[in-house]
Amino acid sequence: MTQMTGGELLLKCLKAEGASMMFGVLDGSFNAFLAKLKEYDMGYLCPRHEAAAAHMAEAWARVRGEPGVVVGGIGPGAANMVSGVAVAFAEGTPLIAISGQRRRNIIYPDRGGSFQVLDLLALYRPVTKWQAGVRDLRRLPEIMRMAYRMARSGRPGPVYIEIPEDLMRGVIDSAEAEVWPPERARALHMGIAPAHLIAQAADRLAASQRPLLHAGTGVVWSGAWAEFTALGEHLGAVMTTSLGARGVVPENHAQYIHVLNRDALEAARAEADVLLVAGSRLGELDGWGRDPVWGDPDQQQMIQIDIDPTAIALNRPVDLAIVSDARAALTDLLAAVRQRTPARPRHSGFTGYDPHSAAWRQELEQALGYGGKGVNSGKMIRTVRDFFPADAIFAQDGGNTSLWCANYHPILAPRSYLYTAKIGHLGTGLPYAIGAKLAAPDRPVYLITGDGALGFNIQELDTAARLNLPITIVVAVDKGWGMERSSQLFAQIGAMVETEHFQDIRYDRIAEAFGCHGDYVDAIDQLAPALARAQAAGKPALIQVMVDQTANLAPPGALIFGSMVYRAEE
Repeated sequence: MTQMTGGELLLKCLKAEGASMMFGVLDGSFNAFLAKLKEYDMGYLCPRHEAAAAHMAEAWARVRGEPGVVVGGIGPGAANMVSGVAVAFAEGTPLIAISGQRRRNIIYPDRGGSFQVLDLLALYRPVTKWQAGVRDLRRLPEIMRMAYRMARSGRPGPVYIEIPEDLMRGVIDSAEAEVWPPERARALHMGIAPAHLIAQAADRLAASQRPLLHAGTGVVWSGAWAEFTALGEHLGAVMTTSLGARGVVPENHAQYIHVLNRDALEAARAEADVLLVAGSRLGELDGWGRDPVWGDPDQQQMIQIDIDPTAIALNRPVDLAIVSDARAALTDLLAAVRQRTPARPRHSGFTGYDPHSAAWRQELEQALGYGGKGVNSGKMIRTVRDFFPADAIFAQDGGNTSLWCANYHPILAPRSYLYTAKIGHLGTGLPYAIGAKLAAPDRPVYLITGDGALGFNIQELDTAARLNLPITIVVAVDKGWGMERSSQLFAQIGAMVETEHFQDIRYDRIAEAFGCHGDYVDAIDQLAPALARAQAAGKPALIQVMVDQTANLAPPGALIFGSMVYRAEE
């Protein structure tokens, strides 16, 4: 019999699941699997911080549509990693989070005073779907199968596996290690919708006069954007998405209403006679699915499709519940609707929504004239959007910068938008861009971030430079915490408190010191040439854009965004 270490067995389990990349800061407890990486054709990236490693793994997962893998070291390494895993938990991203742990004869029961010993299972319990500590190498394959099953089932999310160092270095006979391929380990095609429910849904949609289709991230994870859009087009329906699902419908589509186009959005939701909600729980940023952000549940029919039965009717009563994978259900529903009704033009309600949309666009155009000293943030973002192709991957980070992006950066393709829409975690942008470029090396990747957000993980410029990843980073510099300036002014607390931190920092020169290309822009006509130089550099490039500080305080829709989550509770 051949023997293998626990570290090699871990790689064998990951390889069986289709994993090809791991992210994590090096730790001595990893040596047993690091020694076998080449043999198993497994990539490994060591960034500068464990939280950034988790963000990179999450970006990998979101771009590829498969679980990412992140590993943290014993004790403080795993503790550093937890905030990145918490983001994946909030965003519903499948992540296999693994960490080392001290020897079994030390950790339980804790002898007291042990070096780098933390109760990691307890630490990760609130931010993962499932947690397990390996205590016998023979059970490692079983635990890894469960980890992948839990990460991908229902609403996706991270899981956490703790492997003590004595087991990582320990050995096992290969005959005792039962590693199964995914098709033999779990159901791969889950949640096929019952035919009679599809028929009922199709009847209601075919009979509707003003249907509205709303997509959440479940549509993204199931890869159902084509089916969702085709169904909306066939019905002449309004199509909307959650903030996290932007890109399911190209945002220049004539039937799409943008999440910040609130007057048109609320009018359409109020007037819809049949709502189809796919892959969304209708959370806080969706106004909980309630009045006045949505119409009266007693006056509208609502069909909800979700792979997770606990998400059905979570915040709004439904008239027809379909527990199914979104793609499976939408494929069958599209076919059934086509049998019942011919393709329709946009429904009559659009004649009322179009003026609202025109007014919203006019408001955006007016905001491009704000300021005078420095670059208008909206013009900056529009210039960047126009420079890159429609299917380029866009990472977004920051406070007010993100609000400006939401208005002026349309998302035109699925799996091209990386943002922490459900938790708003600063510092994800640069790691997201790195993870995305590794996941999709043939697609352009760029980041728009604020200077405050960049500071959380600026050290990862070193990682990008070391890998020579040709990503473009555009930093909107307003020399402070812009969103907090806005908040403190609105609250009228008096003098600004700790908002003016970043005076005269040259981020372009910091980037150059890390080995990246750097550029500096203080007028809008300089930006397009700077983007061209960044692309021509063939390596990571950072463009510092000095935005107008006063104009940056008031992104269009800021008050709406800040208040819309409360309007459903008035």
